[in-house]
Amino acid sequence: MSTVGFIGAGLIGATVARLAVQAGHDVVLSNSRDPKTLLPLAAALGPRARVDTPDGAASAGDTVVVTVPLGALNDIPVAPLAGKTVIDTSNYYWQRDGHIDALDDRSITTSQILQDRIPDARVVKAFNNINFAHLGELARPEGDPQRTSLLVAGDSADAKQQVASLLSSLGYGTVDAGDLAEGWRFDNGQPAYGRPYISPDASPTSLYDMGPGRPASDSELRDALASASRSV
Repeated sequence: MSTVGFIGAGLIGATVARLAVQAGHDVVLSNSRDPKTLLPLAAALGPRARVDTPDGAASAGDTVVVTVPLGALNDIPVAPLAGKTVIDTSNYYWQRDGHIDALDDRSITTSQILQDRIPDARVVKAFNNINFAHLGELARPEGDPQRTSLLVAGDSADAKQQVASLLSSLGYGTVDAGDLAEGWRFDNGQPAYGRPYISPDASPTSLYDMGPGRPASDSELRDALASASRSV
């Protein structure tokens, strides 16, 4: 097993950390505040979890999950991530982040922004298109007929393979969406964003109540990617 570092420990980060611990990985948690603020989460996760600064989590992780709001990407440490595979979970919400022309017209993706920030790392986009509750409940072991997949995008085939291996240990298959420039296909507002994992009869009321998740087939995910539109 490996060590997974976390820069950010919100809903997605905490869920991925829980799945990682359950799979036998060690996790190192960090956020923008004092590491002590994460001690309750680490205690809940058990002895495989510890807290550190973002630099410490970046240095410790064999794979590092960056799960922060888009506006915080400029604060991500650079040197400790050199040579690392970095998973980016970020999404662009203009209501929160303000309008960014290059993201509005989809000429660049959030993960490319992070890759520009950490040019010596290998960024893979993942975990951004599934609700945290569904992510936590849909994990299944390999061979289970209810096992579903997550979408990834990245410019390094080796890094995507590393992430696919991690996802497999967490309980998910992988559908490769292409390089980072294709990451817009499963961004906020696209057919592959959230909807494949939402039960057809669910009536989501909020981020915290999306109804029960449902496994999405690889063919459904590929169809959703193919139907993406830059005009959304």
